Amino acid sequence: MKIAILSRNENLYSTRRLKEAGEAMGHQVDVIDTLHCYMDITSSRPTVRYHGSELPKYDAVIPRIGASVTFYGTAVVRQFEMMGTYSINESVAISRSRDKLRSLQLLSRKGIGLPRTGFANRPDKIKDLIKNVGGAPLVIKLLEGTQGIGVVLAETNKTAEAIIEAFMGLDADILVQEFIKEAGGADIRCLVVGGKVVAAMKRQGAEGEFRSNLHRGGSATLVRLSKEERATAVNAAKAMGLNFCGVDILQSANGPMVMEVNSSPGLEGIETATGKDVATLVIESIVKNSKPNNNRTRGKG
Repeated sequence: MKIAILSRNENLYSTRRLKEAGEAMGHQVDVIDTLHCYMDITSSRPTVRYHGSELPKYDAVIPRIGASVTFYGTAVVRQFEMMGTYSINESVAISRSRDKLRSLQLLSRKGIGLPRTGFANRPDKIKDLIKNVGGAPLVIKLLEGTQGIGVVLAETNKTAEAIIEAFMGLDADILVQEFIKEAGGADIRCLVVGGKVVAAMKRQGAEGEFRSNLHRGGSATLVRLSKEERATAVNAAKAMGLNFCGVDILQSANGPMVMEVNSSPGLEGIETATGKDVATLVIESIVKNSKPNNNRTRGKG
């Protein structure tokens, strides 16, 4: 098979591992910088061009689309889809997961456990917004934040009001969520591939830090999932329409609660913590679910 990895940097751990795993299985794997792709959009023969040349036909693409380039990156993925190339995560699913508000609404509609969440536009509704999520302590999140950036814990209602007013004064879109104290600054990252949880790790925030992100000094250890936690991760991935994703879960007194579904999860932390070859499992899923490009009709996008 010919597989393209859409990534800004071929030296990133996840990109490198996926390429190595694909080549070890005998496939041709090319790393393509998403932002250097440009598209010839026609009804008869859509193509993707790269560094002055038309790209060859690929059987599959693996999108590693960073949050800052979601709009352009999903447009490139959509163009490959129009050419009949299989994408392990379709463009619409990536866009859906990157919209935090939309993704929470979709998860809520499917009955998946979530922290109580508020969203508002007008500053005069701040007190009621805080009250409806149970009051302080509570978590305030920027909709566009990633890796724990733009996530603030407000210990009191007065502090929460001040933070919300400050964000709204900057025309920033925010979510207000209940703080799950019993989680103890930890969460569980579940790696879902092809509708199955293939690896899971518990991430513990650094001392004095309520955010568990490894980028912020958190640690990761192997964890054994409960049946309910495993089902929650699989159902969350399904609700987003993602075949390859990371599902972040909090362990609460009311059962597992989904914090986020990540359409471009990193592999380094979870492969290190679990010892599992997740990259190979991703390639195996692609081989199982894709068909040779020349036998596939062009998609509708």
